[in-house]
Amino acid sequence: MNGENPIQLEIFKHLFSALAEEMGVALRRASYSPNIKERRDFSCAVFDPQGRMVAQAAHIPVHLGSMPLSVEAAVAKFSPSNNLHPGDAVILNDPYLGGTHLPDITLVTPVFIQDAGAQRLAGFVASRAHHADVGGMSPGSMPVAREIYQEGLIIPPVKLFSNGSVNQPVLDLLLANVRTPDERLGDIRAQVAANQRGAQRLQAMIERYSFETLSGIMESLLAYTERMTRRLLSTLPDGDFQFEDFLDDDGINLLPIPIRVKISIAGDHALVDFTGSAPQQKGSVNAVRAITLSAVYYVFRCLIGADVPNNAGCLAPIDVITPEGSIVNAQKPAPVAGGNVETSQRIVDTLLGALAQACPDRIPAASQGTMNNITIGGWDQARKRPFAYYETIAGGMGARPGVDPLISTGPSGVHSHMTNTLNTPIEALEYAYPLRIHQYSLRPGSGGAGLHSGGNGIIRSIELLSDAQVTLLTDRRIIHPYGLNGGEPGKCGENILLDESAETHLPGKGTFELHAGQILSIHTPGGGGWGGRSL
Repeated sequence: MNGENPIQLEIFKHLFSALAEEMGVALRRASYSPNIKERRDFSCAVFDPQGRMVAQAAHIPVHLGSMPLSVEAAVAKFSPSNNLHPGDAVILNDPYLGGTHLPDITLVTPVFIQDAGAQRLAGFVASRAHHADVGGMSPGSMPVAREIYQEGLIIPPVKLFSNGSVNQPVLDLLLANVRTPDERLGDIRAQVAANQRGAQRLQAMIERYSFETLSGIMESLLAYTERMTRRLLSTLPDGDFQFEDFLDDDGINLLPIPIRVKISIAGDHALVDFTGSAPQQKGSVNAVRAITLSAVYYVFRCLIGADVPNNAGCLAPIDVITPEGSIVNAQKPAPVAGGNVETSQRIVDTLLGALAQACPDRIPAASQGTMNNITIGGWDQARKRPFAYYETIAGGMGARPGVDPLISTGPSGVHSHMTNTLNTPIEALEYAYPLRIHQYSLRPGSGGAGLHSGGNGIIRSIELLSDAQVTLLTDRRIIHPYGLNGGEPGKCGENILLDESAETHLPGKGTFELHAGQILSIHTPGGGGWGGRSL
């Protein structure tokens, strides 16, 4: 291994990942909102002094592949003038500076050590959490918007802490622009605590093993992941592999939106080219380049195997072309709330469809392909306070080859691909919000049939106990999750409003004024089947 000690690399791989996992535990335990505490909609990672991701916890893929660009933006803003000091912390959420969408707030903390009587930058720790409201035109900050300014408060890289002291005007400005400031303050403090824990652990590692030793190991871990990615690529056949898939619509123009990719494999290098994908849209399904890179990182990382470190080395042998002004590389001021949660899923479906031609025995059929985003907000009559609730709902996972055909091979009722959250427990939801669950069950028959059948989706029916504004950002309501190798597609999802004896089918995307007593029933898609029954 080029002079590297493989035992040492394995030990430090786990040390760095454990550091990120411990940050996540601290964040979850200290958070206020059910979205973070219960759904675990957050991510944590460790970076070297150059801002390269060295390790990440097993959190949210769409966060972790894009977070390095947020760290890069923070470093670019403050490092050139040596304007980062011990006790500093940089906060940002701008999707056009490495973010994903505005509710995902990132906190970047530089870590320093004493070296020859001076402070030396040793690396960074960062956390990203989805906050249930950051202002904007609708509660939950996930509207069907026409420009990013309607989606919420935009935070460029700015110091939340300087030399250990909170930048109170920045915090006051942030809290003045959200609907639930007490909850936001609690969740921001949880991120601060998580980063402090990560910084302490990294400093302790340096004190024990020395900065020079850890710096060398960081380089070795990055190089190791790059080598393993190149080894994976060299096992794939050379050639061009193309695929296209579609979003249902953008919520404004009700037309399908194509995403096209060509993956070119040549030896131990890959070129992923999204030329031909749709231009950026009027509605909020646009993805910034950071999201597309996250999807590419996720797909190839899945093929490498679980034992390889999760770090920036994975993308080193992969070039990604994302035409500017396209749905996979939107330009400001395009709205992006749904790009992070919906378009990221379709990018993954498209990438997997292309790779199924290169290694068909390793690629599953399409999973549900949506995060089924729901935001509900208004005035809680019982508690006499505003509320803003956000969740994503699980669905069916695509079937995969190589499993006993007598069983359903696509897991049912799970979050797949670019999300890795949990569903909000009924008890937590009803305790925190004026909502009541009427049904929470699997959706029989929604998985696609085949030699291996796709997983089933979920039915989740929520009664409103107070009048509220509800926003839906969902997909796969028109275009089915595809099957592979003769497998049948999964069933599309449905959004249904129940009001006394009436039943109304709602579109996949939109904002609605609902009243106490009405029931919103979300039927999520199933996964596609794999293999014809005669195989």
